[in-house]
Amino acid sequence: MKFIHSADWQLGKPFGRFDPDVRGALTEARFEAVDSLGRAAAEHGAQHIIVAGDIFDTEGPEDRTIVQAISRMDRYDCRWWLLPGNHDFARNGGLWDRVRQRAGDKIVILSEPEPRKIEEQIWLLPAPLIHRHNLEDPTTLFDTMETPGARLRIGVAHGSIRDFGSRGETRNQIAPDRARLSNLDYLALGDWHGTLRVDPRTWYAGTPETDRFQRDEPGGALVVEVHPDLAPTVTPIRTGRFQWLNRDWTVNDKAAFDAECDELLAYVDAPNTLLQLSLAGITSLGDRVAMLARLENDLGHRLRHLAVRADDLVGRPREEDLAALAVEGMLGTAATMLNVKIDAGGPEGVIAKRALERLFVEYSREEQA
Repeated sequence: MKFIHSADWQLGKPFGRFDPDVRGALTEARFEAVDSLGRAAAEHGAQHIIVAGDIFDTEGPEDRTIVQAISRMDRYDCRWWLLPGNHDFARNGGLWDRVRQRAGDKIVILSEPEPRKIEEQIWLLPAPLIHRHNLEDPTTLFDTMETPGARLRIGVAHGSIRDFGSRGETRNQIAPDRARLSNLDYLALGDWHGTLRVDPRTWYAGTPETDRFQRDEPGGALVVEVHPDLAPTVTPIRTGRFQWLNRDWTVNDKAAFDAECDELLAYVDAPNTLLQLSLAGITSLGDRVAMLARLENDLGHRLRHLAVRADDLVGRPREEDLAALAVEGMLGTAATMLNVKIDAGGPEGVIAKRALERLFVEYSREEQA
């Protein structure tokens, strides 16, 4: 049997930290990821898409979010098996009743811990979360689930793998050898937002659309082919549109900085890239100003989003910088005084460095004008 394993869609995620245009694009991309999964199922000949929790970002999404999700899934000739997770846990009169009122036969909500026959001799064993945090392993029920005539047993759960020998309170934590303990041919997990192999029969699919600055890879899913008495064949595929990148650059002149920028732009799809950038190094004040100007006026416009931390990029004026300011009378006098405070260090030195940089920036603007 072949199916798509997905998880952690978190539809309706607000992305409140971003500007409205970025926020709107990220929100829409999460719905587009549903289409990517449907197309992947058709391309790989999979009749089922198993979603291991957190389909929605909250237990009370807007009606539009629910309708968008259902309408996207209805486009494709496959069956969607949806498991409540910790963000969208199952409760009477809650989210999943609203989904049921609108969903057709293609969408099956796994809100009860009851085995479901999805094809002849193939059983799906769900472990839905009925609270945001469960103190017991939600998959222990697999041991008692009867699956008459089963040729394949596939588990689906949402939670974190528990380390052997862990002590104290645990929440939504799953035994790392659950597939072996419960005689599963495959265990589809959600909660971890990156693709992760726990053992040959236990995988996290990751989120289909990346939603944080944590790892470089874009969102994805797994194409899983399961055979009786054999380890499953698991193939990661890309489904996400955006990449969220963290970069730390140490640069000491404008040439090194430009090389980093050019290498990045050659590597990424700039309009679909969000970059969190930290700069460090000691460079001339003129080069520092030029670097920040390129970030603001070039790279920031190419990328979907750019956040820069440049506190550790130290700009010191060169002799020629000071000479240029010196001819300006009072500007030169001020620059000399500020440079003395910078050399003295301490809190005033930090303020003086920023003041000198601002002085040089304003002077450079006047020169360009």
